[in-house]
Amino acid sequence: MNDIVIQTERLSKKYRIGKKYDKYRTLRDTIADSSRALFERAGRLMNGQATVAPPGDESIWALRDVSFDVSRGEIVGIIGRNGAGKSTLLKILSRVTEPEDGRGWICGRVGSLLEVGSGFHPELTGRENVYLNGAIIGMKKSEINRKFDEIVSFAEVEQFIDTPVKHYSSGMYLRLAFSVAAHLEPDIMLVDEVLAVGDARFWNKSIHKMRTLNAQGMTILLVTHDMWLVQTICSRAICLEKGSVVTDGTPLNAIGLYKQLTGQLTGQLANTATGDASGKKESSADGGFAELHEFEMFPAGEGVSKNGSLPDSGIRVEMKAHVDGVLSVGFLLRVTSPDGFPYFTVYSEPVSPGDGGLVECRAHIPHLMLLPGDYVLWGAVCRGGDEEQILTERHLPLLVNGNGTTSNGKSLFWNRAEWQVHATC
Repeated sequence: MNDIVIQTERLSKKYRIGKKYDKYRTLRDTIADSSRALFERAGRLMNGQATVAPPGDESIWALRDVSFDVSRGEIVGIIGRNGAGKSTLLKILSRVTEPEDGRGWICGRVGSLLEVGSGFHPELTGRENVYLNGAIIGMKKSEINRKFDEIVSFAEVEQFIDTPVKHYSSGMYLRLAFSVAAHLEPDIMLVDEVLAVGDARFWNKSIHKMRTLNAQGMTILLVTHDMWLVQTICSRAICLEKGSVVTDGTPLNAIGLYKQLTGQLTGQLANTATGDASGKKESSADGGFAELHEFEMFPAGEGVSKNGSLPDSGIRVEMKAHVDGVLSVGFLLRVTSPDGFPYFTVYSEPVSPGDGGLVECRAHIPHLMLLPGDYVLWGAVCRGGDEEQILTERHLPLLVNGNGTTSNGKSLFWNRAEWQVHATC
């Protein structure tokens, strides 16, 4: 129990829907509405009608009997369809709203990043909001002073730090809010999808920061629709559906159920027709085609074997293709779940097949950044490097071994590949 830092017991939250509320109401309005409701109820009783509230005034359970524990140092992904109750859960844990029933318990200093602008006063400057947020979570001014320059530098808002945040763009708002939440040394961070607002570079930078903080012992509860993020950064995932927990376990299992709920499972590469067993696919545009007649994978890195890779190890891939009637082609590598859900894709630069029509490719992915499990590695040849015009594709099983965690604190997060592609005679 001493290691548990977040605990929920039968947490429930109900909202009333369908009822219109006036922003300003007088005492006379309230008395008149109450009297009208009383007479209407009496009339229904006299006529033998039901006395339940009319259809336009009903309730919905955003959360219903949600119970789980989170141990110190875990990164737990909260996933589910829109309206499943994910944001409501974090708002209750952040004390933004009260539960209808049950309780949520947190041990430690909490940093919350619920939505763009939450926790900031629009009339205050960036500088003033940094100190305000630090004071809210119980930090001394000397502690904030020590972290201030680092916060501003990470957020990249030095030029605007003394400007009221109401004038910030959504990206600036996000960068400063995340930097404050990450640098003011909370024991627990609650993050709700807000990183989707930022650009790819800051997203990458923020994810690396969360991995570094987790390596130092921070507990993170992450609400996201990004299954790649859940698979690569989370040690555990909880899937919500209609306000209830439907699974709590490994990221792979939770993602699989989430995909079933959203109807996104597919056994194909991208959203194209599947090529035949030989790896040959006709082009519908001008009759050009490609045949991938060699596709081999070799685990690479320390501690790997021919039977499988490790979470932070890599792979080498060799492909040879014969292309006809196509001026330019590129290669594509994609890792998916066994049922077809894509985790990441890397692309080569396009090349001309030349007169012989033969193209060779050698690719090296230094770090898979995948948790242990079964995956599928797809290789494809695309017209002009465009994944929407896949000419041929093949796949191989990919096994990732390990103890369930990746090495925290690595400088590399976003997958990349080193390519050598050339035409042969």
